[in-house]
Amino acid sequence: MLSITRPELKHISRGVTMLQTRVAGRRRIALIGLAGALAVSMSACAESERDSGGEGQTGGQLVFGAAGAPSNFDPFYASDGETFRVTRQIYEGLVGLKPGTSDIKPELATDWDPSEDGKTWTFTLKEGVQFHDGTPFNAEAVCANFERWYNQTGAGATAALSYYWIENFGGFKGDGKPSLYESCTAENETTVKLQLSRFTARFPTMLSQSSFAIQSPTAMEKYQADNVKAQGDSFVFSEYAIENPTGTGPFTFVSYDEANGAIELARNEEYHGEKAKLDKLIFRVIDDETARKQALEAGDIDGYDLPAPADWDSLEEAGFDLMIRKPFNILYLGITQKNNPALQDLKVRQALAHAIDRETLVSSVLPEGAQPANLFYPETVDGYAQDAVNYEYDPAKAKQLLAESGHENANVELWWPTQVTRPYMPNPQGIFGAIQEDLEAAGFTVTPVSKPWAGGYLDQVEVADAQLFLLGWTGDYNSPDNFIGTFFGNPDNQFWTQGSPWGEELARQLEEADSTVDDAERNAKYAEINRKLKAEYLPAIPISHSPPALVVAPEVKGLVASPLTQEEFAPVSVSG
Repeated sequence: MLSITRPELKHISRGVTMLQTRVAGRRRIALIGLAGALAVSMSACAESERDSGGEGQTGGQLVFGAAGAPSNFDPFYASDGETFRVTRQIYEGLVGLKPGTSDIKPELATDWDPSEDGKTWTFTLKEGVQFHDGTPFNAEAVCANFERWYNQTGAGATAALSYYWIENFGGFKGDGKPSLYESCTAENETTVKLQLSRFTARFPTMLSQSSFAIQSPTAMEKYQADNVKAQGDSFVFSEYAIENPTGTGPFTFVSYDEANGAIELARNEEYHGEKAKLDKLIFRVIDDETARKQALEAGDIDGYDLPAPADWDSLEEAGFDLMIRKPFNILYLGITQKNNPALQDLKVRQALAHAIDRETLVSSVLPEGAQPANLFYPETVDGYAQDAVNYEYDPAKAKQLLAESGHENANVELWWPTQVTRPYMPNPQGIFGAIQEDLEAAGFTVTPVSKPWAGGYLDQVEVADAQLFLLGWTGDYNSPDNFIGTFFGNPDNQFWTQGSPWGEELARQLEEADSTVDDAERNAKYAEINRKLKAEYLPAIPISHSPPALVVAPEVKGLVASPLTQEEFAPVSVSG
């Protein structure tokens, strides 16, 4: 998930008192009329169609606490997890992800077949599918989506709105920039031929990302989906993106009560697969983590994402179901070299790496299951180099390197974000404090800088104002290019490689690796890039991989935690 703007489990009953609290909490919501949809009482839920098995019940509603408001409901114009959490229930892509894994599965396409050179892909589509507005899903609809993406202009063709297209496909029609996409042809109702400009190891896995969900061409035309305009630092979206999102997924869009922060979805009764068990799915925006915890305890919501690790034990002791995802992320200490001559010296960057006690940081600050990181992605991703240099914690070595570089007591600014927790960074202040202490013990002079995550921190990191900074990434899919290609693949846009003598060389190496057809040869190239990243370049310092959690009430059944934080709510039910 976008590192600069964004975007990872168990007890039984809590007893009569807790259940009474939940009922009371739900009645309070009904009385104040939160978002209208929340007025459905517990007694109404009990009257919904159910079976006696608990796990397989149907009916009722689930209220999930969201950490932020969606930007809009057109996934192509989004890059944040809170938007995708909602749109993932409304739309589907050609390919999806197997629940609980990072492996792709058929979704709207039943199978796909590449040409020998990997440039032409033939997709066979699922039959008998229709969009929520009744428009048939077919090959023409798929090509209409690809052509819509490729033909973006104006505000729609900017990285702020079309981030995932630019990162995965490149340029747009007529902008003079190279594009991976060449054409889409509807061979017949159920066969699509996609022509690419080159082979990429990321295809078709990258189509599992939420931005490439297939949308109704009829609805997009009727409600002017591409009518998006910049307005100051934000955007004004179309009637389609705000009120009429139309996909093929198991839930349909009902309403967004922005004043009360509630998004209501309903079961798609015409769904082509197994229908959702819930009558209604409601996302309630609660931007404060403590407030989300209190809402869960009061029974006002049924679950929320990213509970603070310090709360894990107490949530489990209270009977809630804590679901801990496998780590598929990276926290790193970024290094902006251009504004601090000391940081341009490899020996100083190596001193930073030796100065940080990652083992102690992980064991004392991060949740159980976190692991120190040596490379910029987990070991489960292809091209991992086990033999890459590992900078062991050695403050004496750090001091020696500083002396050799001529930068004893090097002055560095260490930036950390406030008003945020991330899957890879659940305790920013604690992580910052541990690193500051380590750096000062190794001879660095540290100037702390803290800014709100969305109130200056990200913006100033991106324009290279921050010298040392905490940032990270949760993978979008299982590919080395999705990690190190995203970080270092464009030296013009990467604040940590700007002006470096090796930035363009690294970008070329990454493109060459991604374009290599043979799996073994490609993985060998990525392994060599990983070795160089640690030994020769060191543009940042990998710190840790953390297991993010989500928490739900014990009445919630069927939710499968995703290592990519891409949960699906169609199989979920809530017992009475």
